[in-house]
Amino acid sequence: MFTRTRDEFRKEINSIKDAGLYKEERIILSDQKANIDVKYPEDAPEREVINFCANNYLGLANNPEIIQAAKDAMDTHGFGLSSVRFICGTQDLHKQLENRIADFFHTEDTILYSSCFDANGGLFETVLGKDDAIITDALNHASIIDGIRLCKAKRMIYKHSNMKELEEKLKAARAGKEIIDGKEVTFPPVKNIMIGTDGVFSMDGDVAKIDEIVALAEKYDAMVMVDDSHASGFFGETGRGSVEYCGMLGKVDVITSTLGKALGGASGGFTTGRKEIIEMLRQRSRPYLFSNTVAPAIVGAALKTFDLIEKSGDLRKKLIESTKYFRTSMQALGFDVEDGVHPIVPVLFRKLENDAQVAQQMAKMLYDEGIYAVGFYYPVVPKTQARIRVQISGAHSKQDIDKCIKAFEKTGKALGVI
Repeated sequence: MFTRTRDEFRKEINSIKDAGLYKEERIILSDQKANIDVKYPEDAPEREVINFCANNYLGLANNPEIIQAAKDAMDTHGFGLSSVRFICGTQDLHKQLENRIADFFHTEDTILYSSCFDANGGLFETVLGKDDAIITDALNHASIIDGIRLCKAKRMIYKHSNMKELEEKLKAARAGKEIIDGKEVTFPPVKNIMIGTDGVFSMDGDVAKIDEIVALAEKYDAMVMVDDSHASGFFGETGRGSVEYCGMLGKVDVITSTLGKALGGASGGFTTGRKEIIEMLRQRSRPYLFSNTVAPAIVGAALKTFDLIEKSGDLRKKLIESTKYFRTSMQALGFDVEDGVHPIVPVLFRKLENDAQVAQQMAKMLYDEGIYAVGFYYPVVPKTQARIRVQISGAHSKQDIDKCIKAFEKTGKALGVI
């Protein structure tokens, strides 16, 4: 019964391998930290490498206080609840964390999800209908794209961070006509509009122009949604993310984010924002209504994480300085690294015809030098935009970063990249 389909899948997998786009998993044998123990390939001996590709921006993934908080929560509230929130899956810990998140981000209310992917998947179809429109950045995360696909609102896409085109889309939504491929397309003027954007774009590390987006939203009576997964907890003056970085705390209608990156690094996500939006999500958001509640250990650990973040000013300062040092050093060596301030630092190969293969080969060579970094290529990024995405952590020492730079220099020269 499966024979024909199996052959089709095998052919497709082989074509992925032949194109140099096949993704391999590397097996980590230790906790997540700056220096990790890895087996790669799986039959190779274990070795220690420096991890430069984790979302562990503050180095809290193995923090002993957070681990103890998770253990304490299991002792008092159990391992799991075997239920969704509205049946018998809400504990006092869940409400405490939701209130803590709202206080931290200067919002009115918060709802927890098992991931930010679920938060984005449950947002748009709940708050937007067929008479509404969602205007989205062309480089938004896959979870935003998939969430938008689930809703019946009109979808409009603006070029990445292009505020002129965003305004054109807002005007078109209000007027009920849009120019597509040189032709005018008419539709009933929309009722409600939401602008959706990543706060920090995960593949490039650039920051959305949230202040300009909010100004346009106010001009055209639109809501603003920001996915701040790659900024929550460490970016901005006090770690409140790209919204804070752009001076817009309290002015964005919806923020979605994750507990699985800087905020402890395990799992879990949330949506925080206007009270009425959060209340609608509790009533109708399908990933919330039909998925198990976030486990008590995750919730307890997250509460401790927010305690630590409130006191992490020195760690954030170190992260900023380390990011600047790595970025400028790589540029000085001649690597294709754009200016920026975020600890996501993509090393690009867009000038090379075989960019995907070079990204993979350099990643393997870096591993041989004791540096764990992964190549990204189509379909994760557009064709001709392959890269190695380096992510700096507050757990990295100056010696760690220097070793990474030297490894890049050695492999870059060997491959003719610099």
